[in-house]
Amino acid sequence: MSIVNYRRSFKEIIVGIKNRILHNIAYFTFPYQITNQLHRWRGVKIKNQSHISRLVSLDDRNPELIEIGRGVAICTGVMILCHQRDLSYYKKGMFVMHCPFKTGKVIIKDGAHIGIGAIIMPGVTIGKGAVIGAGSVVTKDIPDYCVAVGVPAKVIREFGN
Repeated sequence: MSIVNYRRSFKEIIVGIKNRILHNIAYFTFPYQITNQLHRWRGVKIKNQSHISRLVSLDDRNPELIEIGRGVAICTGVMILCHQRDLSYYKKGMFVMHCPFKTGKVIIKDGAHIGIGAIIMPGVTIGKGAVIGAGSVVTKDIPDYCVAVGVPAKVIREFGN
């Protein structure tokens, strides 16, 4: 993950406004083909045959750091984040808002399924064919062809050949 300055240039602010408008439209839009296209215009990399449901939040600040493979299903209420506050130097007397952001790519490989209300944190890769249970919070990489559930998400089942 990398550290990002809190301040934005005028151009970055305009791009951010455009991304937020497209995100708000995509949040309520269907069918999935239109939703996917709106997110692509924001910079999210989405391959064919993937389905993003309504009410899904894909990072507003760094949508270009999200890669969604082919045939991925992302259910309602999922949140995918590519940034979070870096609390490395946080101490008494500080405001959390003064801490810079850490960013990290989120990669969801082909055929994965993200259950309702799951949260995917920055810097995570979800393996090919992996299933993330409803309401799970994914803080670490998930291997191919397994089921991960819980807060934080843990692998509870692996699928063989």
